[in-house]
Amino acid sequence: MPRKTTISLIKCDVGSLAGHHVVPEPLLSIGEKNLKKAREDGLINSYYVFHVGDDLQLLTVHEKGGSNPEIHKLAWNTFQEAAKKAAELKLYGAGQDLLKNAFSGNVRGMGPGVAEMEIEERGSDPIVVFAADKTSAGCFNLPLFKIFADPMSTAGLIIDPGMAGGFKFEVMDVKENKKVVVKCPEEMYELIALIGTVGRYMISRVWRARDDLICAVGSVTRLSLIAGKYVGKDDPVMIARAQHGLPALGEILVPFMHSYLVQGWMRGSHWGPIMPVGLKDAKCTAFDGPPRIVALGFQVANGKIAGDDEGKPMIADMFDDPAFDLARRETLDYASMLRRMGEFEPARLGVEEMEYTSLSKVLGKLKDRFKPA
Repeated sequence: MPRKTTISLIKCDVGSLAGHHVVPEPLLSIGEKNLKKAREDGLINSYYVFHVGDDLQLLTVHEKGGSNPEIHKLAWNTFQEAAKKAAELKLYGAGQDLLKNAFSGNVRGMGPGVAEMEIEERGSDPIVVFAADKTSAGCFNLPLFKIFADPMSTAGLIIDPGMAGGFKFEVMDVKENKKVVVKCPEEMYELIALIGTVGRYMISRVWRARDDLICAVGSVTRLSLIAGKYVGKDDPVMIARAQHGLPALGEILVPFMHSYLVQGWMRGSHWGPIMPVGLKDAKCTAFDGPPRIVALGFQVANGKIAGDDEGKPMIADMFDDPAFDLARRETLDYASMLRRMGEFEPARLGVEEMEYTSLSKVLGKLKDRFKPA
């Protein structure tokens, strides 16, 4: 039987330093401590703790399968402990994403964002995990389309026989909690018609069509739909496999050579340009942004993140590279233009996306003063 390995990336805003800026070292240390113990106890095989903006990110590789209660409880307990420490330090937004009080076997629907992928290991399995801050899961719609469906971006769709037959996309309707599978290239126009509405229809999974090999998985949590009000943007995560009949690493990364607009930014209420950055720049400043995204690459080997002779995982910081300087320059140009518009659409999100913000309170206050025209 081929080895089955699970990659779990679970994130949560547990509190941050100086506003919605960065996860400080004491909280990262809690993640490191708990995941190290879990590895020593044999629950997980390897791990990596990092942050993007104000989100604590727990990457684990194990053999427990997806949605495993032990793995999810490990993440939940870690986030709870970190949130408690954040409250002691009076950090901003302590426990912001923890929307429930009692763990129920799975963190899905409880606030934290989750992307998990169970794979049968190939001879070599390159993996890229993406994590974004100050935006929603719809931010992955455009790059996932370009990676797995656009031959003008991914040359392998034309010249690699291993990709003959295209890919299938699972699209979630997060308002109705429904999903549909659309196959490309045959249903490319239908796919674009859906995922162009980034606030409602979000790509959650991608498979290779000829054999249903899992290729990509993303989190599609809408915190506002869980809480019934604005409690922070969803700050999504995503896992993608590369090479050997799948898009090459460079094809997975090339959509991020240019910036594009995503929902989120300040108070989750604005359109903003997304900025690909290395871990050292994964912090949000101007207008609580601009929205940031990191990409970390590694190899899965024998149920673990491939590491050095001392067992330290080897992690490649993909966006810490001048190849993405143009996108960063574009981000600043777009951000400056949008902020000159102030609170006028389209810089601010449309009324449907604003219903979970303070705009509903403004409308409620003025409701009795509206008269027939």
